[in-house]
Amino acid sequence: MSAIFLMCAAVFCFTLIDSSAKWLATAGFISLQVTFVRYLGHFFSSIIIFWPQEKSQIFNSKSPYVQIARAVILMVGTFFNFLALKYLSLNITVAIFFAAPLVVSILSIPILGEKVPLKNFFAVLVGFLGVLIIIQPGRVGFQFEMLYSLVALFCASMYFILTRVVAKVDLNSVSQIYSSGIPTLLLLPFALYYWVWPSSYFELLAMAVMGLAATSGHSFTTVAHSWAKASTLAPVIYVQLIFMTAISWLMFDHLPTINTIFGTIVIILTGLYLLGLEKRSRTDLN
Repeated sequence: MSAIFLMCAAVFCFTLIDSSAKWLATAGFISLQVTFVRYLGHFFSSIIIFWPQEKSQIFNSKSPYVQIARAVILMVGTFFNFLALKYLSLNITVAIFFAAPLVVSILSIPILGEKVPLKNFFAVLVGFLGVLIIIQPGRVGFQFEMLYSLVALFCASMYFILTRVVAKVDLNSVSQIYSSGIPTLLLLPFALYYWVWPSSYFELLAMAVMGLAATSGHSFTTVAHSWAKASTLAPVIYVQLIFMTAISWLMFDHLPTINTIFGTIVIILTGLYLLGLEKRSRTDLN
């Protein structure tokens, strides 16, 4: 029960990141600066949390090239997600993100060499149908900016795949430092060139919240997974829809449309079905 509660706290932190990013985007800050601030805060808070106990070990990776690739992919995904948040409601972006487990299932075949049963593959297709219901590519109402969310979805899925790889050889602290430090260094010269100082305490607070929420969210996730099985915690991510809907309504006066609700339901049910198949296959192996 404690692990589930901690995972809910992690999901809430991720919601704070997106809502803060959207607040800053609507206030006129460019996505590149918002992305830099998110990683800068994450990097410094990670140093503060992990350095006292582990010292220089937090920089020692047994798979540095994979860590660097993972960090760059996450950075690109974050940039496009924040870019999408400037134009789309929180409900739409998080609903599309829910399809990440489906993309991971497909990408794990060529990258990790995993075998995906035929029924899992058909379930993934149904899940993508939910994504199409949300973005409505064949209708006049289709927003081009939804493509930004799709790019972010693909990058997030690749990030999860590479996380599986590095989790076998590196400590969580190492992954946190690489995933926050590399984007900070890469974005620094561009952020300095385009930098705009916050004009209010609310904007400054939003920047601080992003960095702290990033470190807290990832740390909560790691601890929760050390207390409970991943299959037990996986469905908790869907709680984010509740958080996103509430904040989207309270802060931005956005409520989900019918097609967003229906598409999200399709994606969630598909994800839960795949989770059930995974549990069953593990039970059969045991």
